[in-house]
Amino acid sequence: MAYDDLRSFLDALEKEGQLLRIGEEVSPEPDLAAAANAAGRIGEGAPALWFDNVTGFTDVRIAMNVHGSWRNHAMALGLPKETSTREQVEEFARRWDDFPVAPVRREDAPWRENSVSGQDVNLFDVLPLFRLNDGDGGFYLDKAAVVSRDPDEPENLDKQNLGIYRIEVIGQDRLALQPVPMHDIAQHLRKAEELDEDLPVAITLGNDPVVPIVAGMPMAYDQSEYEMAGALRGEPMPIATAPLTGFDVPWGSEVVIEGFIESRVRQIEGPFGEFTGHYSGGRRMPVVRIERISYRTNPIFESLYLGMPWTECDYLVGPNTCVPLLKQLRAEFPEVQAVNAMYTHGLLVIISTAKRYGGFAKAVGMRAMTTPHGLGYVSQVILVDEDVDPFDLPQVMWAQSAKVNPADDVVVIPNLSVVELAPASQPAGVTSKMIIDATTPVKPDVRGNFGTPTKDLPETAEWADRLRSLLAGR
Repeated sequence: MAYDDLRSFLDALEKEGQLLRIGEEVSPEPDLAAAANAAGRIGEGAPALWFDNVTGFTDVRIAMNVHGSWRNHAMALGLPKETSTREQVEEFARRWDDFPVAPVRREDAPWRENSVSGQDVNLFDVLPLFRLNDGDGGFYLDKAAVVSRDPDEPENLDKQNLGIYRIEVIGQDRLALQPVPMHDIAQHLRKAEELDEDLPVAITLGNDPVVPIVAGMPMAYDQSEYEMAGALRGEPMPIATAPLTGFDVPWGSEVVIEGFIESRVRQIEGPFGEFTGHYSGGRRMPVVRIERISYRTNPIFESLYLGMPWTECDYLVGPNTCVPLLKQLRAEFPEVQAVNAMYTHGLLVIISTAKRYGGFAKAVGMRAMTTPHGLGYVSQVILVDEDVDPFDLPQVMWAQSAKVNPADDVVVIPNLSVVELAPASQPAGVTSKMIIDATTPVKPDVRGNFGTPTKDLPETAEWADRLRSLLAGR
């Protein structure tokens, strides 16, 4: 089943026992973020959280941890909530092959019910803002999907980007937005500033559950996230036209904020508790001037807690990082079997691959670092054989412990690009990257003594199924 807005998804979660309504009065800080933080510590079946009784706010609706478990992630893709993590990744990869599915335009978008513009714009009148971590420099919109277009080709909708970026509220009509240099919006802004023009943007909040998945997906520059959303939904993604910018935005959004990134204007943004489990410091970031806010009557404010993994962020960006890397690598190296990029948005990646010849695995590792996502994130790659499951960490650790000769199988490449938020980078945005080749050498590489490996007994797979059945029937 495909959901056209956040509300229908929350209703489905509640019917399946995956939404917890917290009716008692809570404080905006620290209770809201602490509850979402705690949801990441209670197991892989954690529910979404709903708050409507928050001290200091009247008539408020806040949703958190919406994607914060494998059960909820499965339901976001229209799968049964019991679908395993690996099955979700495999189904994600299967649906990728249906790309592109053209979106469908609708005119009756619910966010058109209310609007303010010009001097009447005040974010604090529309949104119940609160800090997520106690060291944050301010209020953040951290689950917003931002729409921008290539200034050189504004009519090329394949180059219209939908992305998630950290956004700090710095005034009632001002935002500071962080465009990581490798991301599409950074390319759009660079082109706009070369023309000495402001960059129009539409920032959407409270979206249907597939929008955050595709907005955080490392797709190619000229691939449409809306067309990918249609593939993942199994039906066309509904979109509508934003009134100020004319951009395509999700039909079911709770709030649509339109404005302009001001050319060559920068202001201090941060610090912020990031997906790396560390605070990032304050940096000079581009400023968004808000000119219009459209919103549903009684809008739901959806926010996302992130910090020390695992949090909702990790569930949200796990499969949508694994699958693009798999598809992009397999397009050139069909020997690649599976990719596990679940850890810290793919700063660490585990790849299983067959080999054509000696040294082949290291070439796969180097290519992973130069994919669209790899340029900014992939800093460590572990390569394992095709019969090693990269999602089974005991198998991976066995391969690394038994097959790696550090003198020959560990490659360190200095001074490569990485996202500035990576805490190990020095200076910020530059790091050494590492490849660990834990595959079995093949000719002409004849190092080691790997000629007589043990294998699972022929009956093992059948017995594994029998044991699972017996355990389930207890």
